Amino acid sequence: MFDFRKSVAALVAAASVGGLLDAMPAPAQAQTLKVVMHSDVKILDPIWTTAYIQRNHGYMVWDTLFAIDDKFEVQPQMVDKYEVSADKLSWTFTLRDGLEWSNGTPVTSEDCIASIKRWAARDSMGQKMMGSVKGFEVVNPKTFKMKMKEPYGLVLQSLGKPSSNVPFMMPKKTAETDAMTQIKPEDVIGSGPFLFKAEEWKPGEKIVYVKNPKYKPRAEPASGMAGGKVVKVDRVEWIAMPDVQTQVAALQNGEIDMIEAPGHDLLPLLANDKNIKLVDYNPLGNQYVFRFNTLFKPFDNPKIRHAALVAFGQEDFLKATIGDPKYYKLCKPVFVCGTPLASEEGMADVLNGNAAKAKQLLQAAGYDGTPVVLMQSTDLQVLTNLAPVAKAQLEAAGFKVDMQAMDWQTLVGRRTKKDPPDKGGWNAFLTSWVAADILNPVMAGFFNAACDKAMFGWPCDSSIEKMRDSFAKESDPIRQARIAIDLQKYWVDNPTHANLGQWYQPSALRTNVDGMLTAPVPVFWNITKK
Repeated sequence: MFDFRKSVAALVAAASVGGLLDAMPAPAQAQTLKVVMHSDVKILDPIWTTAYIQRNHGYMVWDTLFAIDDKFEVQPQMVDKYEVSADKLSWTFTLRDGLEWSNGTPVTSEDCIASIKRWAARDSMGQKMMGSVKGFEVVNPKTFKMKMKEPYGLVLQSLGKPSSNVPFMMPKKTAETDAMTQIKPEDVIGSGPFLFKAEEWKPGEKIVYVKNPKYKPRAEPASGMAGGKVVKVDRVEWIAMPDVQTQVAALQNGEIDMIEAPGHDLLPLLANDKNIKLVDYNPLGNQYVFRFNTLFKPFDNPKIRHAALVAFGQEDFLKATIGDPKYYKLCKPVFVCGTPLASEEGMADVLNGNAAKAKQLLQAAGYDGTPVVLMQSTDLQVLTNLAPVAKAQLEAAGFKVDMQAMDWQTLVGRRTKKDPPDKGGWNAFLTSWVAADILNPVMAGFFNAACDKAMFGWPCDSSIEKMRDSFAKESDPIRQARIAIDLQKYWVDNPTHANLGQWYQPSALRTNVDGMLTAPVPVFWNITKK
């Protein structure tokens, strides 16, 4: 028999429970930050290549012994304390408590020593430092020593190098991978603020990172690349979206939260959208560069490289890629305008776009018509138009140019090959350095002229190397500046690359995203999403 009173009571109880449930706060939804970076991630090893997308990936997963703050001063990061002996021949580093790899094992001194060695095998600044290193000693699992053959003035600046190549600390097993060989996806084991989700990585589509629950930030506030790397979102997705118009539409519609490098022609449109803000996280900017391959004709001849330096004019490159003078600057000094080592000395007769003079120099140098195989990156808007401008300026001076188009990641792979240009190799390509990478001749990778130990392009010039050594061992800033000027004046006649102007790249963010740090690299700790 149906009991009406019991049914009413049951309904009242159910309603009461429902009311309680309605009153209770819903579980917090995981916060996901969706970002379009300047390039897709197809390579996971930030030591194997200097490409900035791999550097950015590195900062998500790995940490560093030291880091620079927003004043470009070096601060301890994974290191708790360090000591230098009175004769400056012994450096002792002690790691912070609680540092742990994502597989649950502790970070050890042996891990750090192996990581320094692998990084230094590829990095210009690391190579110079290791030239003065006698060896390493493990004191205990958290403390190690670096013993020097001679005092070296750039130890902390080297270990705190902010950009490519960054001395990321990796587990010993990973760090023992040959520096010329890429690490495997299963070896992406870090102690940094985020975890790489290998099972969700789909090249050409997206790469995913989640907050590392075991990461222990430093107590200091975040500053530049230093301080507390406090992650305030649960998940970060880098979405591959090559078309710039599609990127902007997705940002305006709220489908993504940020574009790292929006096209400069679209910045006025973004600036007028009340839901979007433009943030310039890197006020020192960037420098465009034309890189010579010195192994093969015609750029094995320094006089022909000098002729190219005379042929180039910076403004055409900057107009073709950036357009708005608000976001670029003509800058002849190789060590970046607005920084201590910037100088015009020796630069008066180059980078003026003087095709007639360049043609005379080319003929005098004995150029035989060998075509320049010029690699063009087609999928990065800030690089795409550089190669056509270079082709036009070189041809006006009498060069023959074979421009070959490819995406950036293909170019990154091909530029490491020493094959002859007519057999899959190359003569030249164009790229960009963030200012923090090129502040001095030891840091600036394209000044490395140590033959096979140099970066792709492999210049071999003992005079440049002697000056770089002198700079590294000099502690007086005035004398360092003189060495840098002398190097620049010599380099004009024996160039390893050509600097093609300074430019600036704001990022575009939804207004509900905040906390982006001023730093030479886009970092994703400290960022909040409302």
